[in-house]
Amino acid sequence: MLFSPNSSCFGCVFLPLLHLLLLSATAVFCGSIVRYLPGFDGELPFKLETGYVRVDEIEIFYYFIESERNPRIDPIMLWYSGGPGCSALNGLIYEIGPLAFNITAYYGGLPSLEYYPYSWTKTASILFADVPVGTGFSYTTDPSSWTTSDTKTAQQTYIFLKKWLIDHPQFLQVQLFVGADSYSGITAPMVVQHILDANNDGDTPRLNLKGYIVGCPRTDAGINENSKINFLHRMGFISDELYESAKESCGGQYYEADFYTPQCTEDVKLIEKGTHDLDKNNILDPKCTWASPQIDGDTKRRSLEENPGNFLLSPPIIPDFWCHNFNYSLSYIWANDVRVQKALHVREVCD
Repeated sequence: MLFSPNSSCFGCVFLPLLHLLLLSATAVFCGSIVRYLPGFDGELPFKLETGYVRVDEIEIFYYFIESERNPRIDPIMLWYSGGPGCSALNGLIYEIGPLAFNITAYYGGLPSLEYYPYSWTKTASILFADVPVGTGFSYTTDPSSWTTSDTKTAQQTYIFLKKWLIDHPQFLQVQLFVGADSYSGITAPMVVQHILDANNDGDTPRLNLKGYIVGCPRTDAGINENSKINFLHRMGFISDELYESAKESCGGQYYEADFYTPQCTEDVKLIEKGTHDLDKNNILDPKCTWASPQIDGDTKRRSLEENPGNFLLSPPIIPDFWCHNFNYSLSYIWANDVRVQKALHVREVCD
């Protein structure tokens, strides 16, 4: 299922997991080198490792790409995406990784991949993690472990990172950074705090934390939502008159405007109506429907009950003209291909 949450800067890639009943429930760590990927011509020009790390009762899937310069001394960065629930593939393919889909040459079938020469892996090793549980290829066989929260996600992400570094001790001495985007702007600082607290308490091994980075982060709901009105005005999408009226009637607090004056509610509705056709994640892009359209919760639940496989595994609709959202459809197609899952060492599925 593909969709863009309101708090995201980027499209969000959700990889279906309802069909994944995985065979191993006892592994603590399992990693494999990937030299070839379906859709990529020839051997990968960088070192890719994929695998699972067990944390509590969940198995966290990861993609690790070594620095293409000097992994022995270059920094290492943990990176995970927002949503919550966006696969780490989102960051690897569309944001900072060394692979990209060949969008212009796609006419159906398995999408082709090409080397992206401006990746962050030119100077850093990056550990992409599918967190929280249920994201990408991460899973649990314990029904109670599907319940998660921001604090639980942060704690499990920290434990995942520490276990992975213990299993890869050659990276314990290099500089460590934590990176995340979108909704994970909430949890990334919490992961960093876990690292700092453990270091201050004398836990070993000590993680060589040097900093963290958040891209287009979700922070506080009020700050995030209120800033959108200011941005739209400064970009010329809201008239001075309407902006000043809303500013006065809402007192600068546009988030949950129904709790304020009737004039505030009316002003916010006018702003929403006037900017409805904008792609607010990128105002220069056309606004298009998603390959897997968002639907209301009742319809979604009803559809899952009646046709669980069809809803999650139906191929995306290829649009007649390009729009940014179409790029993310290719992830959906590529990651759900059995050949791809085998190459990535995703654990076997059962019916």
